[in-house]
Amino acid sequence: MEFSSFQLDNGIRVIHQFDKSVNTVHCGFLIKAGSRDETAEEHGLAHLIEHCLFKGTQKRKAFHILNRIDSVGGELNAYTTKEETCVFSSALREHFTRSAELLFDIVFSPMFPEREIEKEKQVILDEINAYKDAPDEMLFDDFEQYLFDGHSIGRSILGAEKVINNLGRSQLIDFVGKHYATDRIVFSVVGNVSPRQLERFCAQYLEQIPTRKYLNGKRVRPQTTAFDKLEKRPVHQCHTIVGSESFALDQDERKTMVLLNNILGGPAMNSRLNLHIRERYGFCYHIESGYHAYSDTGIFQVYFGTDQKHHARTLRLVKKELERFIDEPLTPRALSNAQGQLIGQVALARENRANHMLSLGKAVLHFGQADTFEDFVEDVHSITSQEIQEVAARVFDGDRMSSLAFFPENA
Repeated sequence: MEFSSFQLDNGIRVIHQFDKSVNTVHCGFLIKAGSRDETAEEHGLAHLIEHCLFKGTQKRKAFHILNRIDSVGGELNAYTTKEETCVFSSALREHFTRSAELLFDIVFSPMFPEREIEKEKQVILDEINAYKDAPDEMLFDDFEQYLFDGHSIGRSILGAEKVINNLGRSQLIDFVGKHYATDRIVFSVVGNVSPRQLERFCAQYLEQIPTRKYLNGKRVRPQTTAFDKLEKRPVHQCHTIVGSESFALDQDERKTMVLLNNILGGPAMNSRLNLHIRERYGFCYHIESGYHAYSDTGIFQVYFGTDQKHHARTLRLVKKELERFIDEPLTPRALSNAQGQLIGQVALARENRANHMLSLGKAVLHFGQADTFEDFVEDVHSITSQEIQEVAARVFDGDRMSSLAFFPENA
């Protein structure tokens, strides 16, 4: 299905996929501003802003914001990552203008009432405490903090309690003014909204926003430090991550790394880690690998949770699987099967139109354009077994690999 994109005079970019076969519309604003753009004294500010965007605008109070879409059966949501903030909604097609105008109001006219800021601080502190009760999630943040030691990209998105308590309204306003520049904003729309409807909305609302260019220069690329750490925590299992720095969004090897990771420990039950460790030995209930690309770096990780008596052997088995990618080229049949599996997974994921809307928006935000599904299929089929080996040799190099494990306190 075709999509179109264009840029307004003020720098805001718009991407749209018209789908007459559905009765819904999904839209969102993606802003290239996240937790890595914070100073140490602002740690948690981007996430706090995301919460407070819903707490009042120049024309609406918090109740009116929350009721505006929910009252017609739609959904309103937001998230913050290390490099972006997104506010988005889903609703019936007849409520497109209602939905999009609300998002517009939230993003471009927030008031940040001081009383609401203080309430949201407490909500976030509760969120942090809940996160601390999930060691298998906290492990990932700690791993990135050690890997990107001293750089903002390694810090937790949620923030730190001491810093959050000291954040004030003026800091929220300053951060938005500095980072929510029109040339760093994308409006993404997928669903039963015609190009003419979208053009009318843009003319009435988005084109009225004054041009504001981003003046803070390029983000500083992080440096990485290899490490091996074992920490005692109040856990029952041993939770472990093995990983390293990987490829950035703008590197050609990124697509090969996506395919490699999917073979190794992706979501399918026939991943190598699942078959060769969980199914064969029963050492783990949960074992997976992950790859995430940032604008100027990336991270690869293998996670597993296991009983302490199986930990050492499981770790050896994981490293053996990594070495196999370096030493043994995929057969033509194995490569073809892996390519077909990834293409099928992406095709199914695109059926979730809300996620597809976000995916298109992210592509424009970071690359300036979005590829068609046909482009993606062609790229996947062009990946060779030799390229997979070369990528594995770089990322799985033993000298570059790091590890972090949480062991039970009585271990």
